[in-house]
Amino acid sequence: MPAASSADEALVRARGLTKKYGDFTSVAGTSFEVDPGETVGFLGPNGAGKSSTMRMISCVSPPTEGSLSIFGMSAQKHGSAIRARLGVVPQEDALDTELTVGENLYVYGRYFGISRADIRERRSKLLDFIQLADRASAKVEALSGGMRRRLTIARALINEPEILLLDEPTTGLDPAARHLVWERLFQLKQRDVTQVLTTHYMDEAEQLCDRLMVMDRGRIVAEGTPAELIARHATREVLEVRCADADRDQLVEKASRLTTRLEALPDRLLLYVDDGDAALGAVHGIGIRLTGALVRRGSLEDVYLTLTGRALVD
Repeated sequence: MPAASSADEALVRARGLTKKYGDFTSVAGTSFEVDPGETVGFLGPNGAGKSSTMRMISCVSPPTEGSLSIFGMSAQKHGSAIRARLGVVPQEDALDTELTVGENLYVYGRYFGISRADIRERRSKLLDFIQLADRASAKVEALSGGMRRRLTIARALINEPEILLLDEPTTGLDPAARHLVWERLFQLKQRDVTQVLTTHYMDEAEQLCDRLMVMDRGRIVAEGTPAELIARHATREVLEVRCADADRDQLVEKASRLTTRLEALPDRLLLYVDDGDAALGAVHGIGIRLTGALVRRGSLEDVYLTLTGRALVD
């Protein structure tokens, strides 16, 4: 078996990674790396290939083509050894609802061959970490969605993984629960735990990730830090304006002369500009009465929609 990767080498290295299901290509020849201590996020619409990529990294779905190495080992040849060093948080909480919170952690820890004494010690620390120490004896079926998600994260940490894989970690949680999960993931980052995640929340991606990869139709179409992606694919500011339906066509025609990029949505126009206040003054100069106007900074959501479009994908 190859030696584990050294501290200055990529923990995950993919080259021409491809996943096919019959005639359908889910991941189409992607190449990327994840370095030690990084938090890397995959963004993209449903069907873009994010979850298929995560399943290959977690060594539960073999690549159809290309190469994938994790810890310097081939994912195709050494899946079992790699999985022992990973923590996986799936989209759905696959907890045993008939067991207590503490029992869930204990049973999962035994899958890794961890001694009973070590599990008890780790379990105590993890329950404190996710703020569920007072619910250790409670049945899982009595927990809220946020509590279950935190327990799933704790379970993924019981083997003290070197890489934590999180597939949409906060989907379905209320804002308070989401922020608590963010705090815990940030604390793990401070401990140099490498994290790879998928998310549909742009604020989550911007808050948690050092680097992002935007996927569309199985390919990585953009990569960089959140700030780099915004600078490259959006503008410093966006002007949103609304008007009466009767004036809409005229406003679209005249406002399009004020910017190199205008997007006409059913309820508003978006002008991508460097100076939103100056653009608003120019729009007022057109002479069409506006029913609403807003200047905001360019965002990761603008990047996402520019690269992947606004069409819904089931």
